[in-house]
Amino acid sequence: MNAPTATPGERKAVNLHRLRQMLADGQKITMLTAYDASFARLADEAGIDCLLVGDSLGMVLQGHASTVPVTLDEVAYHLRCVARGNRHAWLLGDLPFGTYEASPEQALRSSVVLAQAGAQMVKLEGGWTVGTVRFLVERGIPVCAHLGLTPQSANALGGYRVQGRDAGAAQLLERQARELAEAGAAMLVLELVPAALARQVQEQNPGLIVVGIGAGADVAGQVLVLHDMLGITKGKLPRFVRNFMAEAGSIDDAVRRYVQAVRDGSFPDPALHTY
Repeated sequence: MNAPTATPGERKAVNLHRLRQMLADGQKITMLTAYDASFARLADEAGIDCLLVGDSLGMVLQGHASTVPVTLDEVAYHLRCVARGNRHAWLLGDLPFGTYEASPEQALRSSVVLAQAGAQMVKLEGGWTVGTVRFLVERGIPVCAHLGLTPQSANALGGYRVQGRDAGAAQLLERQARELAEAGAAMLVLELVPAALARQVQEQNPGLIVVGIGAGADVAGQVLVLHDMLGITKGKLPRFVRNFMAEAGSIDDAVRRYVQAVRDGSFPDPALHTY
């Protein structure tokens, strides 16, 4: 869990104020998924700014074909594990499919479970969640929204495809991002959208911490699934993934290389990792 104090020279715990200051200063924000204490500690010591206990655990840990089967109790369990290994990184937890769609009150109950497990921010998917985001923020729960490819809705979106390619879809995404920011979302994950569109969203919402995954380099930060960037995930990976383990001498080195590449702008590479 986050350390309450820091000795001189020690890294201070990342909080929402610090993330907003990084955004204002143009310093890139780094995020990785984590699901257990050991990898959380490793990523934290490598300098990761944010850790996400994502419902991606359903695919990378449980072997499911999608994130849909993941339960709230499972995310809470992995949050508790990660919180025990983490000392400095800002910790997010995904609200799984079926745990926030019914009503803002349902979303609040689910968010309380994740907060009590260690989450400092909850993440939910979809542009329709504006009212829910406002409801949660008014009750003191920091929220990260998620637009573009929203994995919980992949079946409705026609699979894992780039979103926002045509003018109408791009305008809708821009409007949804603005409304979510106005509702109080502090952070927005943009997944699998053209780089030019992601840049517009960030420029139109200068106070919103936009974190991209397959959304180009012109946003506040980047996130990858840990197992993808370490080359553990088998099969065909999305274009936006870079295997940092292939060029590293250890897992620690791979994560440090990821942090450095995001911060110096060499990842994502427009020629290799963007749309």
